[in-house]
Amino acid sequence: MSASIDRLWPDPTPDLTDDDLLRDYAFPAGRWLRMNFISSLDGAATRDGLSGGLGDDADRRVFELLRRPADAVLVAAGTVRDEGYEAMRLDPTSVAWRTERQLPAHPVFALLTRSLDLDARSPVFADAPVRPIVYTVASAPRDRRTALELVADVVIVGDEAVDLPAVVSDLDARGHRHVHSEGGPSLFGDALAQGVVDELCLTLAPTLEGGTARRIAASAAAAPTSMALVAALRSEDELLLRYRRA
Repeated sequence: MSASIDRLWPDPTPDLTDDDLLRDYAFPAGRWLRMNFISSLDGAATRDGLSGGLGDDADRRVFELLRRPADAVLVAAGTVRDEGYEAMRLDPTSVAWRTERQLPAHPVFALLTRSLDLDARSPVFADAPVRPIVYTVASAPRDRRTALELVADVVIVGDEAVDLPAVVSDLDARGHRHVHSEGGPSLFGDALAQGVVDELCLTLAPTLEGGTARRIAASAAAAPTSMALVAALRSEDELLLRYRRA
């Protein structure tokens, strides 16, 4: 049985179904970049180095549902390595849902990396139902680029630093207007600094972690960005919050 989730605001509703949640999390029309993160009460983005260590069944339920309507799932290579990502392959229920709505069976997996430190033989590429896209910079090692070009579309978006507006524009040009990002913190920090974040889905885990874990957004310079709360959900002591750019 999936974890029970109640809507606290707006329109308080108990025990939301998957269809209820998908309506709540529906993308607006046009280009949109949504970030999805989990944080402890004291701001830790990970436990033992992994964001999955903070989540419970409700967070995992929403995590999977958020991929369902996306055109592309954007993740930094460091997060792909650390969290043990495999191919971006949805479950049969999600595939059926997308097919009924004339969407491709699976979202495209878009990866962000300056170093191209990705194994072209990994399941991310070898088992991919849709050819992934790798966004990188001109200074990345040429031999790694050559290897990855056999299994993915490799796109240059900057000389030394990744140009995230260029990433979003390229995805849009390919027909991937609704982009769902799962991090990590450096990608989120850069996205804030470059002004491309439209929405944040934040799970607030009912735990205090202490230690030296990173926050959900990390960047060299501050990038204050006003956000407006649009929904608050609850599963036992966990809150699932949704904010859009104010």
